[in-house]
Amino acid sequence: MKQIIVHCEERVTQMALLEQGRLREFAVERAAGTMIVGSFYKGRVVNVLPGMQAAFVDIGQKKNAFLYVDDCLHPHLEKQPKQKPPITSLLRVGQELIVQVMKEPLGGKGARVTTHYSLPGRFVVYMPSADYVGVSKKIEQDSERNRLKHLGDALRKDEEGIIIRTVAQGESAETLETDIQSLREQWSRIQAGALHADVPSLLHHDLNMVERLIRDTFSHDVDELLIDDEQQAKQVISYVRTFDAGLGERVRVYREREPIFKRYRVAEQLDRAFMRKIWLHSGGYLVWDHTEALTVVDVNTGKYTGTSHLEETVYLTNMEAAEEIARLIRLRDVGGIIIVDFIDMESEEHRQQVVQQLEQTMKKDRTKCLVVGWTKLGLLELTRKKVRDHVMNRLYTSCPTCEGTGKKQASLPPL
Repeated sequence: MKQIIVHCEERVTQMALLEQGRLREFAVERAAGTMIVGSFYKGRVVNVLPGMQAAFVDIGQKKNAFLYVDDCLHPHLEKQPKQKPPITSLLRVGQELIVQVMKEPLGGKGARVTTHYSLPGRFVVYMPSADYVGVSKKIEQDSERNRLKHLGDALRKDEEGIIIRTVAQGESAETLETDIQSLREQWSRIQAGALHADVPSLLHHDLNMVERLIRDTFSHDVDELLIDDEQQAKQVISYVRTFDAGLGERVRVYREREPIFKRYRVAEQLDRAFMRKIWLHSGGYLVWDHTEALTVVDVNTGKYTGTSHLEETVYLTNMEAAEEIARLIRLRDVGGIIIVDFIDMESEEHRQQVVQQLEQTMKKDRTKCLVVGWTKLGLLELTRKKVRDHVMNRLYTSCPTCEGTGKKQASLPPL
């Protein structure tokens, strides 16, 4: 049983993805239009920094956006020069350009923007000038990958680029063509709007959170989508029917008196998932610490005494921990560098099986993840693409007494 649960309040919308009643993904948006990833702006270059190979662009936000040299070059890696040109040869102060937000403003930093434009649709991601066709790695059957690759080559025009998404499996050429044409027209409207727009100004805002997550996650393997707001439900059904009339029948309005997140144990699971210390079913536990630079997870056997062999006990604890860590990384929406301190294992085979368990569970994550490998100190290093501030910072605020350290100054005895 796979369900999408949506809870709507006046200025906050929350969404949970459940599989067999277990929380797999969670998202929250505090007000319409506050998330700007994917949005297009007409901006002006206000500063070019040769030493950083980057520029700052005014897009009308509190902080100027950051544009790195790589995001000014051709979007196809094979068409980029072998040696990066100086940023001063590509941009100048006062220059106006269209940019797209690829990372939300985080902490004291402004948004990161790019000129590698992409417009996601239901079945494809349209890139106006990327000049290549890609197929989702999650489509594993070679014959289907080849079919979709040939379809993409046949449907794109001139320098257009297309990435074919996982949900495109089994879809016809007509379905993909309709999606591409819709995105092509959207890009034309963005370009036309930029001709007469003031600087800085918003040219195109991506879908709101609910529509975006429905576009990306609501497919025929989802049994139902429950939403506790009549008006939002009508909008959701209308949107779903634009790409799949049959899926509209799976959208249901929740009208019970008990809060929807309590009824489906979402609130309860959220409270457990965001604790610093998380117990595993076996009796082992994880300790999570999040810093400015990275996230660190420590694995411990805790109450689990296991088998008569220490190596087997450690291995079983680490295998359970690997699956839970992958689930929680996705649920917490953690990005950047992640270091996992698994319990030391002597067997190389066991070490590889733990990595495979982690990678296998991470395949369900829509955000790009990479297991880098074991360090010389026996720590497992991985990365996950950082797009927006992770969920914990949108749900919780730091304690004003300890400022988030979990400690306060001890009382010292008088001298």
